[in-house]
Amino acid sequence: MAAAGVILFSSKAVMVKLAYQYHIDELSLLLLRMVFSLPFYLAVWMYKRKQWIQNPMSGKQYLFILGLGFIGYYLASYFDFLGLMYITASLERLILFTYPTLVLILSAIFLKKRITKAQIIAILVTYAGLAIIFWDNQGITSGTKEEVLMGSMFVMISALTYAMYLTGTNFLIGKIGTLRLTTLVMSTSCLAVIIHFTVTSNPNIFGYSYQVYLLGILMAVFATVLPSFMINEAIKRAGAPDVSIVGSIGPVSTILLSMMFLGERLTLVQLSGALVIISGVLIIGQSKRRASLNK
Repeated sequence: MAAAGVILFSSKAVMVKLAYQYHIDELSLLLLRMVFSLPFYLAVWMYKRKQWIQNPMSGKQYLFILGLGFIGYYLASYFDFLGLMYITASLERLILFTYPTLVLILSAIFLKKRITKAQIIAILVTYAGLAIIFWDNQGITSGTKEEVLMGSMFVMISALTYAMYLTGTNFLIGKIGTLRLTTLVMSTSCLAVIIHFTVTSNPNIFGYSYQVYLLGILMAVFATVLPSFMINEAIKRAGAPDVSIVGSIGPVSTILLSMMFLGERLTLVQLSGALVIISGVLIIGQSKRRASLNK
């Protein structure tokens, strides 16, 4: 289940790049993703509302949910979609995949969690892999070097905000559960995107070709709703450390899908860099797994 969820999540970047071929901007596409996702999360809320009402949340918890929704799936998604305007789906996924290193760093700063020597090595290995890919920048975008840097910067901000979201969830998961947290956070993010679009964009969202709306629906169902619940269920059954290790197939899946549907190609040097990144994140996952087993 975890593997299926990771593969579905990894298809998002490919669908975004396909949609951009129809000349839609990043905010409008993000709006379609969220608008088509929202009914599913509201349905879960309606189904579970009696159980959740019996265990009310505090005002502080609701405020925390608002913050997580704003940071996690609003800001992170927006900067991710923005970055994909400039770089390939393969590079985007590899940059995003560095988020576990950022979680470690944020946890050390704000939660006072000690970073082990193995984790320090993993962080260095991960960013060495990223440096290898940027050093051999052939084919990672059709744009200029400036566009590569700008797109990569946007995706790195996305990875940072997502890491902030994951760090913040540690305060709530044990108190309200993963299903409730996911439902409320995703609903909040959907509303934030709708407000952003209404305030800053042309409210006419109906002028695109049918392929754009089809991709929006596919992205909402198969790259947002289903994987969010599948991964949460996998975490519930197997634990977060094991699921994080399974997550290493995400970049591989994106690279394969982008080759099939977008015609993207990586050089041998870039593939080597990708393997180095995956190795670094696997070291982090293994260290977390050992730590959880030793508790």
